[in-house]
Amino acid sequence: MIEKLTQDAIALLRTLIETPSFSSEEDGTASHIETWFKKQTIPFNRTTNNIWATNKYFDETKPTLLLNSHHDTVKPNNGYTKDPFKAIVEAGKLFGLGSNDAGGCLVSLLATFAYFYSKENLAYNLVIVASAEEESSGKKGLNSMLSILPAIDVAIVGEPTLMHLAIAEKGLVVFDAEVKGTASHAAHPNDDNAIYNTIAVLQWFQDYRFKKTSETLGEVKMTVTQINAGKQHNAVPSEVKLVVDVRVNDKYSNQEIVDILQKEAPCDVILPRSIKLNSSSIPKEHPLVLAGLALGRQTYGSPTLSDQAVLTCPSLKLGPGDSTRSHSADEFIYIREIEEGIALYIKLLETLL
Repeated sequence: MIEKLTQDAIALLRTLIETPSFSSEEDGTASHIETWFKKQTIPFNRTTNNIWATNKYFDETKPTLLLNSHHDTVKPNNGYTKDPFKAIVEAGKLFGLGSNDAGGCLVSLLATFAYFYSKENLAYNLVIVASAEEESSGKKGLNSMLSILPAIDVAIVGEPTLMHLAIAEKGLVVFDAEVKGTASHAAHPNDDNAIYNTIAVLQWFQDYRFKKTSETLGEVKMTVTQINAGKQHNAVPSEVKLVVDVRVNDKYSNQEIVDILQKEAPCDVILPRSIKLNSSSIPKEHPLVLAGLALGRQTYGSPTLSDQAVLTCPSLKLGPGDSTRSHSADEFIYIREIEEGIALYIKLLETLL
């Protein structure tokens, strides 16, 4: 059974790769996932471009485990030497946009769900969601499903982790900041040049350290990622606009980060775009983590953002593939990683369920 599910999963991944599915444009891949469910004779639901299902013997008196991964992709970068929309197998590697992030994880979780779908007397209910708009943190992604799905007690979010256990994930707050000054003609003296005023502000952002350090996620990381000012060579602008990216560890809520920066940052304006993408974690003593450790997996803290950010329950990020390949040119996943991933997911859940 596992061998057939694995073959079906790899075939589905090849189809997904060859179907463009940029965030909010996932109609095609959603339809292919629907077809996969039909072939497995598993009833499913579709909400916008999110495809989801529950196990056959769902019991409201039991806790519920969510299996989730996404089928949208970023746009291919200019470094591709292979067709990003062609599933190419070379030397055991399956190339194509979304193969690693997160198609391999998604099809592996689908195979795992199918394996357990009709089993009776499970300790947990299972819910699977093939979600949309993860790459853009869009409004019609997993976050839109939480009021529709059964209550979730714990989750596995499929992202490439080399099948190690990401037991914590940093949150994200993006700030728009402004440094103000006095507009003037470049030919005249000006002791309040907004661009020069920005030098000290940039130094402050570079040097600032948040006090609380996480055992699994380390320090909060704050980075100025964009800067914009001025429209012509002979005019000093009245303001400089900055964008500040803050990756938040599990010692702070996003609101706490906002409060700290609005109090301490030497900017005239610093406003968060959203505070919804909080850090995530699962206790080291959770049965899901213990089951993974028993299988020889390692734990770590992940610096990258995923759909974990919209979940409030304990969640574990786990999946085949390597995060360093995500969003890279000529993205790929090893076929063996999918095979091993499905086998490990099943062994992990057999221990828990």
